[in-house]
Amino acid sequence: MLKPTATATRELVSLDGLWRFAVGTAAGDQPWLGPFDGTLEAAVPASYNDLFVDPAIRDHVGWVWYQRTVRVPRGWAGERILVRVDAATHAGKVYADDRLVAEHSGGYTPFEADITDVVAAGDEFRLTIGVSNELTNTTIPPGTITVTPDGRRQQKYLHDFYNYSGLARSVWLYSVPPVRVSDIAVVTDVDGRTGVIDYTVTTTAPASVRVSLRDAAGDEVAAGPGERGSLRVPQVTLWQPGRAYLYELVVEIHDGDTVLDQYRMPVGVRTVEVRGTQFLINGQPFYFTGFGKHEDTAVRGKGHDNAYLVHDFQLMDWIGANSFRTSHYPYAEEVMDFADRHGIVVIDETAAVGLNLFIEGGIGRGDKRPTFSPETMNDETRNAHAQALRELIARDKNHPSVVMWCVSNEPSSIEEGAREYFAPLVALTRELDPTRPVTYASFMFATPGNDRIADLFDVLGLNRYHGWYMANGDLATAEADLEAELTAWAAAHGKPIIMSEYGADTMPGLHSVWDIPWTEEYQTAFLEMHHRVFDRIEAMVGEHVWNFADFRTSNGIHRVDGNKKGVFTRDRLPKAAAHMLRRRWRQIGSTKPQAPRSRA
Repeated sequence: MLKPTATATRELVSLDGLWRFAVGTAAGDQPWLGPFDGTLEAAVPASYNDLFVDPAIRDHVGWVWYQRTVRVPRGWAGERILVRVDAATHAGKVYADDRLVAEHSGGYTPFEADITDVVAAGDEFRLTIGVSNELTNTTIPPGTITVTPDGRRQQKYLHDFYNYSGLARSVWLYSVPPVRVSDIAVVTDVDGRTGVIDYTVTTTAPASVRVSLRDAAGDEVAAGPGERGSLRVPQVTLWQPGRAYLYELVVEIHDGDTVLDQYRMPVGVRTVEVRGTQFLINGQPFYFTGFGKHEDTAVRGKGHDNAYLVHDFQLMDWIGANSFRTSHYPYAEEVMDFADRHGIVVIDETAAVGLNLFIEGGIGRGDKRPTFSPETMNDETRNAHAQALRELIARDKNHPSVVMWCVSNEPSSIEEGAREYFAPLVALTRELDPTRPVTYASFMFATPGNDRIADLFDVLGLNRYHGWYMANGDLATAEADLEAELTAWAAAHGKPIIMSEYGADTMPGLHSVWDIPWTEEYQTAFLEMHHRVFDRIEAMVGEHVWNFADFRTSNGIHRVDGNKKGVFTRDRLPKAAAHMLRRRWRQIGSTKPQAPRSRA
C-alpha cells in the first residue's frame, strides 16, 4: 500500500486534530449511527487512555468511537476519494455518514476506504471511526478477556507494555486519478560501481508507464518504460549506515503527452547479506549498536509525535547508536522515513509478542497451558500472524533503512508445536521478500538444546537478562553464565548473533558504592559486563540495549511506574549508563570491537 503523498496528480488533506469521542456500550461492536451527543473530545493522533481522568475510559475494554465532519475539496470532482487510517489499535471500522466503508484487524498497519460513491466534491460528510482494543487468543498480539464478579470486563495480555488504544497515528483524506499507480516494489543491487534498481509497478488498469530516477540534485540519472524493468546508475552513491543518500523514483502513467498519474518515492541503493557469522551491508561487516524502543510518551501513549521523533533520533545520534528494533510492532511510517533520510538501520518487527504461555503460569510452576493448541494459539492465530507479516512487508519493503524482518518477540520456541507454527511464517516472509534476512528474538528459557526453531532463521536474536532476572546482583556469576550460553549458541548454529535485549531496571538518581540492583551504578556495571562478553564472542554482530527510554506497563507488583530499564527516563533525561554507552558506541562506530578471549 503506497503512502499518500501530494504530487501533480494527487492531493491530500490531514484530518488530524480534535475529534468528538464516545465510549462504546454493552452492545459491543454495534455501529454508532448518527451524530454524537456527548461533550468528550479526543486528540488524533494519540492513544485515548491517558487523555481523560475517568478510569472507566482508561480501563474500558471494547469499542470506542471517534467522529468529525469532513469537507471534500471542491476541486476533487472526477477523482477517486479515499480515507486512510494509519493505525487503529487493535481493530477499526470506518463509516462515511452511516455507511460502513472499511474494516481492519491489526493495530499497527494502515488501511483505507474508497468513498467516491458515498461523498461528493465540495460537500460535507460525517466520518466515524470505531476502534477496539480487544485481544484474544486469535489476535496479534494475543490476549484474553475476563469478566469480574461485578460484571467488569478486563483485558489480560502477555506483553509487558501498556495496551494503549485508539487512533495513535494520522488519518487522511486524499484524492487519486481513476487510472493510477497502486503499488511499487523496488529491489536494489550493486554491480561494481553501478547501482541496479529493479522495479515493479502495479496499476489499476492497463497503462503506459514511465519510470525515472533522479539524484539528490534533481537530475535524471536513469529512466525506462514499462511496469517492470531495471535501472542502472553508473558511479552510484550508496545508502550507507550513518551516511544516507536517497535518489527519487518518479513513476508516471501517460496517455500520449498527458500525465494521468505521478507518484514519487525515495530510493536508497544498498545491499544486505548474511555470510557465515557476519552481517554485511554493502559488502562490509556491520555491527549493530542501539536499542529496542517503544512508541511511548506521557499523555499521548503510543500517539505519534514529530517533536519526540526528532528528539529521539537526536539522542540516538548523541549516544552513537546506529540502529534500533521496532519492538514490538511496526512503528509509524514517519519513523521509517526519518530513518531512511538519516542512515539509521532498522530491524522491523511484527506485533507478534506474547506467543508464550510457558511463562504465563509463572517461572517454576507446573500448571502451564500449551502455547500451541486448538484452544490457545492455533491455526486462526497463525493466519492473523501471516496477515500481519503481509501488511508489514507490503508497507515497509522499499525502505533502505530496513535490513531485517523480525517475525516474533519471545515466542515459546521450546514447546511442542512451535516449529509447525513458525516454519510456514518464515517461509512466507522469505517468499514476500527474498532479499532481507529473517530473525526472531528468543526468550531466556530457550537454549541450543531445546529451541525448536532457531535453524529456520538467518540471524539469532537473543533476549537475555543474566545479572537481572538470573543471578541478580551477582555480575561475576552472570558474566560466566552469559559467556557460556553465547558460546554454546555460536557453536550450535554458526550464525550471526545479536543481543536483541539486555538491560536492568534503574531508578534515576538512586546511587550506591556497591553493586546494588536498581542503582545507576549497577545498570552501568551490568551493561559493561555484557560488553566484555560480546567482545569475546566472534559470532556477535550487535547489541541492542533494552530499552531506549522508560515506558508505561500494565499493573504489576514488579513494575513501579512502568518499566525502568531505559537508559533515558520517560521524559528523555540520561541516566549514568547513557554516558557509558556514548563512550563505547562513538568509539567503535559500526565495527565489531575485539577483546582477548580470557577475562582480564
